[in-house]
Amino acid sequence: MQEEQIRTVFDLINVPVALSDIARKVVHGERVTPSEGIMLFEQGELGFLGKLADVVRQRKNGDEVFYIRNFHIEPTNICVNKCKFCSYSHHFSKTKWELTVDEILEKVKAEADNVMELHITGAVHPDRDIYYYGELLVRIKAERPGLHVKAYSAVELDYMIKKSGMNVREGLGYLKSCGLDSIPGGGAEIFDETIRQEICGMKSTSADWLKIHETAHELDIPSNATMLYGHKENYAQRIDHLERLRELQDRTMGFNAFIPLKFRNINNEMSGIPEVSVTEDMKMYAVARIYLDNFPHLKAYWPAVGRKFAQVSLSFGVDDLDGTINDSTRIYSLAGAEDQNPAMTAMQMIALIREAKRIPVERDSFYQKCV
Repeated sequence: MQEEQIRTVFDLINVPVALSDIARKVVHGERVTPSEGIMLFEQGELGFLGKLADVVRQRKNGDEVFYIRNFHIEPTNICVNKCKFCSYSHHFSKTKWELTVDEILEKVKAEADNVMELHITGAVHPDRDIYYYGELLVRIKAERPGLHVKAYSAVELDYMIKKSGMNVREGLGYLKSCGLDSIPGGGAEIFDETIRQEICGMKSTSADWLKIHETAHELDIPSNATMLYGHKENYAQRIDHLERLRELQDRTMGFNAFIPLKFRNINNEMSGIPEVSVTEDMKMYAVARIYLDNFPHLKAYWPAVGRKFAQVSLSFGVDDLDGTINDSTRIYSLAGAEDQNPAMTAMQMIALIREAKRIPVERDSFYQKCV
């Protein structure tokens, strides 16, 4: 079977020897090194990368593609940070808004009973502390006890925990006691310290982000991981980011999924940087799937790349399309994403997956299949 897979990978392209050696390693389940990861980016043609990523996808998840019934709440756009790539915060829009706890609860009450997950993330508000966000969790759980709450990116957590005078373990433990079920992957951006300083220097450091996720995993709080790509980073810096995630996953196995997030250049301070092509998007998905051998799932966040190209990504290692969203997020629509009203019904998501010749599977937040 392995030799057959190797022949399939080589069918489309006359593959250089160095890449053929990498392909054989991947097919045999061996780990790709950082230098080999860079080589995949620099020399791997798209067809080859797609075939190789598909080997990994098939090994981990077969032809199943996951989705969830979910919605987002973004509590505020008032932010202590001023990231150059951000189109969401008040710094660029010059308008400020913030939801009260009661307004957030009204949004929670308005969602259908079959919605399984609430994703809460937004700006880092200067005046809101960990007790405010803990109370919010308590009240949401009182209203909807069975709703999984995935809340607060590492940069939000870093600020609120430091503001409280707690250490990371104490802060995360407190929030877990209030009802925090998992944390999203936002705020990772790019780990390379030089570029991070240039594009989001006010934000929590790479080390802070990694420490928060590692501590969360130690407390049995699972999380996701992300990377913002397609701006000023190079391939070596992308691989460095993936390597740091892979090393952490080796220690904790607490990440559920990796989500590449495409830089969008509308309404922000980096608008002069052209967006990368769809070919580059698919290359990013494929190399991530090949490199992150210890991540069970690779997600295409469809509001970022659009429905059509999220569907295409299923041929480049992706096995998860996130969820129904219910028109409840504006982070990417403000940055120029094609879908200005991001919402899909479950039936639309099922149809999209089936059109790609995959098997749609509704999941919960831990990738357990819903019956």
